[in-house]
Amino acid sequence: MTKNVYHILKERGFIYQTTDDEALKKLLDKSKITCYIGFDATADSLHVGSLVPIMALVHMQRYDHRVITLLGGGTTMVGDPSGKTEMRQMLTLDQIRDYGKGIQKQFSQYIDYNIIKSC
Repeated sequence: MTKNVYHILKERGFIYQTTDDEALKKLLDKSKITCYIGFDATADSLHVGSLVPIMALVHMQRYDHRVITLLGGGTTMVGDPSGKTEMRQMLTLDQIRDYGKGIQKQFSQYIDYNIIKSC
């Protein structure tokens, strides 16, 4: 049996349960899919909790899938809809841009942005 990214993600604990394991394995064998993660630029650096989704993208990219990292400027300004009781600190556009540049630099340590593929 040849491994695809599904097996790697499952072995490493990224996949807990799916609605159809076999269909997902077949999809990842036969198709190159696009996947993404999105972050808000609320600080000058990512935190350790960001590493898990980034590493999932690393594995996807290693198996020739297309990955996208999305850094939200507008959502950074609007706030966090996660039900937190404390309001997000309001940032200036310059702060958001500066934070975004730092985070983009961190992303590029893991994700190869020089790969251009069509899916």
